[in-house]
Formats: sequence, C-alpha cells, structure tokens
Amino acid sequence: MSEKGYLHQIHPVLPVKDVVEALDFYVNRLGFKIGFADDSKKPTYAGVLRDGIEIHLQWHDAEEWDLAIDRPMLRIVTQYIDALYQEYAEKEVFHEHTLLRETAWGTREFGFFDPFKNGLTFYRDV
Repeated sequence: MSEKGYLHQIHPVLPVKDVVEALDFYVNRLGFKIGFADDSKKPTYAGVLRDGIEIHLQWHDAEEWDLAIDRPMLRIVTQYIDALYQEYAEKEVFHEHTLLRETAWGTREFGFFDPFKNGLTFYRDV
C-alpha cells in the first residue's frame, strides 16, 4: 500500500444541557450558522459552521453537570484576531477578566466559556 492516511478535518463535539440554547449562543452571539440538526424543534445533536470550522453540539442530561469533571477546551486558529475580539466584545460574550493578550508561547489570544462551561480560545501566532 503506497497511500498514507491523511487527517483532513476535525469536528469537536461539545456537551450541552440544551441544544436550542447552545444554537442561540453560537449563532446569535458568535456568528456561526446552523449546519444541521437532528430535529427542527427539539434537537439533541446539531452542528454549527463559521468560516472553515465546524463544531457539533450534543445534548447531555443536566445530572452530568453535577459531576466534577472538566469540560472540553477548544483552541481555534484565527486570522484578524483583533477584529474578532472586537466583534465578540460588542456581543458581550466575555467574562469581565477576558483580555486579548500576547503569551509567552508566542500567540496573541483571548478565551472565554460558552454557557455550558466549554472553553473557547481564539488565537494566532505572533
């Protein structure tokens, strides 16, 4: 066999308590579009798209949030980081301590949590 496996894309699946609420946040606050949903009225699984990325949102029972586990943290490579930071600042998605900063590891980045405590960090190399 002369072909080698090639990794093409990744579609992370984030746990959420309410897919409709998650869709509202990702579409109306973060500028994503709905790519698909398994049900038009009460979805339990859906995908959102923006530019070159796709994130899936999957319903999980609220009791699971009682467990002391870490939620996923996504690091999303971004062009025009300053413009994106300004866009999200105007949508009031940040915690009061969210900053756009340069890091010791050579990135310019900012991060925050969605309503279900999934971490989103947007960055570019400096």
